[in-house]
Amino acid sequence: MTEKFEALIHRALDNFNIELPSWGFANTGTRFGKFIQLAAAVTVEDKFSDAGQVHALTGACPTVALHVQWDLPNGLEDVATVERLAEKYGVQPGSINPNVFQDQEYKFGSVGNPDPAIRKRALDHILECIAIAKALECRDISPWFADGSNYPGTQSIRHRIGWFEEALKQAHAGLNPEQRLLLEYKPFEPAFYHTDIADWGMAFLLARNAGPQAYVLVDTGHHYQAQNIEQIVAWLLHHKMIGGFHFNDRRYADDDLTLGSIDPYQIFRIFHEIHNYAWETGAFADVAYMVDQSHNLKGKMEAMIQTVCTAQELYAKAAIVDHARLAKLQQSCSLVEAEECLRGAFWYDVRPVLRDWRRSHGLPEDPMQAFRENGYLERITAERRARNAVVVTTYA
Repeated sequence: MTEKFEALIHRALDNFNIELPSWGFANTGTRFGKFIQLAAAVTVEDKFSDAGQVHALTGACPTVALHVQWDLPNGLEDVATVERLAEKYGVQPGSINPNVFQDQEYKFGSVGNPDPAIRKRALDHILECIAIAKALECRDISPWFADGSNYPGTQSIRHRIGWFEEALKQAHAGLNPEQRLLLEYKPFEPAFYHTDIADWGMAFLLARNAGPQAYVLVDTGHHYQAQNIEQIVAWLLHHKMIGGFHFNDRRYADDDLTLGSIDPYQIFRIFHEIHNYAWETGAFADVAYMVDQSHNLKGKMEAMIQTVCTAQELYAKAAIVDHARLAKLQQSCSLVEAEECLRGAFWYDVRPVLRDWRRSHGLPEDPMQAFRENGYLERITAERRARNAVVVTTYA
């Protein structure tokens, strides 16, 4: 059985990549403020350097998600810089993320704003992001919309649905045949009465209406308490509408906690649905995995390495579920046996197999230890200390 598990885990890890967020290496905070880290990335080159280091240690992160307003502030003019950094640090640009929530014009919404001029501005920005993605040969464009309202009666919810449908159809029309539009949802914050894309059903309908290259993006933190996320995943897999994940963990809402720190069993159950779909259909779901965490207290590099290693462990556990046996137990309604079949894979210690997989790929057996010993953190802290000190002074 051990040899069988090893083969399953090796094959699964060979096909498992998880994208890193550029903003996860920079100083970020909450609505109340931020705590500065002297080793935090300040420039887009810092971010590529940090992402390249995580990939070199884990072998699982070949791409870095870019936020256009933060990483390519000059739009298409910055494409050459990104290409140079990708070549230098050994990680490629991944999903392209528009910003239609930060500027003052978006106070009352972006593509859902009652002002047609602001709706056009937001759409133009998304279309520019699609053009940037084409120039960088990036497949996925992942807009997140903060649009919504805070008080009953202050906006026409139905009108805003129509404006979203119109804008997303136009955005979809700008895609090339290889690109995808991934629609994220969030039940609340910053809009506390209604959010225009509040759940997976709204994202599903908007994606279907936009066109065949639009899919749903699931952020594991963007759900109400106790919501069954793996059921949502199962529905999206069934309808071939799942495009990707933004991974984190949470205690209350969108907390950006380290993946698996609160409920690793939930992430395992999500991965199980994906593995089970592949077993039943004979085809892997084309799912883009990405970390979406911004740590204020943990060291950013260590948090990313910890997250990737946790994701690998949970993905490996889900890969060794005995799908054939589980299917028979489900059909016969053998409740205890079926649950134990699933739980057995979750409790199996996959770490020795992961160490073997890393050795076979020329990677350090313990990425965290290797990072702590290789001097990278000390070097970037010394290099960035002065620049982050300026941030501290400015913020103060």
